[in-house]
Amino acid sequence: MQRRSLVLGGSLLTFFTCLSAAAAAQRAGRTKPGAAKASTTSVQAPVFEVDPMWPKPMPNHWILGSAVGLAVDAQDNVFVLNLTDSFNARTESGSGTTPPTGECCTPAPNILEYDASGNLIGHWGGPAEGYVWPTSNHGLGIDGAGNVWVGGAGPIDTRILKFAPNGRFFAEFGNAVTAARGAGGTAVEADTAYGGVSPARGAAGRGGRGGRAATPALPANSTSLSMFGGADGFSFDPQHNEVYVADGSRNHRVVVIDGGAGAVKRMWGAYGNKPVDADVTPYVPGGPPSQQFGNPVLCAKLSADGLVYVCDTQNDRIQVFNRDGSFVKEKIVAPQTLGTGSVWDVAFSADPAQTYLYVADGMNMKVHVLDRQSLEELTSFGDGGRQPGQFYAIHSIATDSKGNIYTAETYEGKRVQKFTFKGVRTVTKPDQGVVWPAAARKKP
Repeated sequence: MQRRSLVLGGSLLTFFTCLSAAAAAQRAGRTKPGAAKASTTSVQAPVFEVDPMWPKPMPNHWILGSAVGLAVDAQDNVFVLNLTDSFNARTESGSGTTPPTGECCTPAPNILEYDASGNLIGHWGGPAEGYVWPTSNHGLGIDGAGNVWVGGAGPIDTRILKFAPNGRFFAEFGNAVTAARGAGGTAVEADTAYGGVSPARGAAGRGGRGGRAATPALPANSTSLSMFGGADGFSFDPQHNEVYVADGSRNHRVVVIDGGAGAVKRMWGAYGNKPVDADVTPYVPGGPPSQQFGNPVLCAKLSADGLVYVCDTQNDRIQVFNRDGSFVKEKIVAPQTLGTGSVWDVAFSADPAQTYLYVADGMNMKVHVLDRQSLEELTSFGDGGRQPGQFYAIHSIATDSKGNIYTAETYEGKRVQKFTFKGVRTVTKPDQGVVWPAAARKKP
């Protein structure tokens, strides 16, 4: 380089000096020839590691069905709602058939309660005297007193049930309907395996279980004051004794009911519009936004500062409202997502300000981490698969008091997972992939 500088002009010398520096940077691994400049953007975001040992094995050869509800109580106990008839009897539930065809396995009860260590400490649910269990139980919430609320996404499910934590029945809200009848007047069984997921957006339909007959669905009635159209999720406002219901398997609304009597107090659709039952415009990436919620509306979560976050799953969006239903803002998440949509459930971080919003994305098999105030995505984690830290149709998400995340998977996923909160750190990857424990990532 010294010899070359004797014959080069000043500007040309500068050019070669810069070129040499760039080459050195390439050799050092700081840049890659022929590649775009790598982003050096970093953000502060919560970081997690999957706990591959949570939960612990259940007794009685029990196995979890398609999980369609998840909530954490004030003691950090985790409640899971699952579909007990979402199995292939020939290959999955040998000990649960009559007569048994093998030693394993048997569908677990509808509601399971785990402690923070993953021990099964309670189980109950299903049809019993005094109330009508949903044809397709769907949606789970725990109010400030620890009571458990259960919805239903089946074709004729119109009620909401309320129980004590041990399963003692308290109340049911919403008028019942007579079971639909098939040919010859016989009752037609509902197909519950895929309850809560709409056949909209070009899907083949709900079912997919060997041609099992489905109960003809009741029509939507999104302004009804007497019954619900598929209550899919709950959140609670103890200050005003109100319950926010994502009423969206058939209906297209959020409805707010009195926490004691269950009477409807107010309701709204997308953008705070009056909810209507007409078919909504199919979602098209980049197209005009639908002025109504699609089906299903899977969550309506109330934050500590009085904002309601609604999961408009079909339209890949979160819409945010004040308590009175007035529209505040919206966020499209993974806007190119078709199929069953990207926004299946949301949960808040455990800090007092609820700084972060976690979005369960059942179609893309990941969790998005958003800044709750701006709704800008900071990072995401997860990937499709069946190993710890991967997802198959992540349906529900919840956090405990320590900031840990719990997830539940539906369809063939049939699993719950725990992701341990490791603090807020600098994150440089927009997608972190599978968040294995640090010890497991070390090379031998």
